[in-house]
Amino acid sequence: MIKTSVYYPANGGSKFDHDDYRTHHMPLIQDRLGDACLRYEIDTGLAGREPGSAPEFVAACHIYSPTLETFQEAFGPHRAELVADVANYTDIAPIVQISEIVGR
Repeated sequence: MIKTSVYYPANGGSKFDHDDYRTHHMPLIQDRLGDACLRYEIDTGLAGREPGSAPEFVAACHIYSPTLETFQEAFGPHRAELVADVANYTDIAPIVQISEIVGR
């Protein structure tokens, strides 16, 4: 199983619409990816490492897929649409990482 994580740095821009992200963007991804999206999670940053410090990331999402190939094949045809939708909820350039889940 793989996990595609998308992180939005707290110092990366001026807006992030959490409601649009939760109610529109992530359901759109799930719809477009179909069975390649086993599930997804959304994180909202609360705090940093030290008490009282700001979070490093405003938000993040994690999309779980059976394999890298499955994810890439499902995402590819919808890439332009999904990337274009980002401007609707943020001006932050995201950081993306794809990882293999090797333990729990």
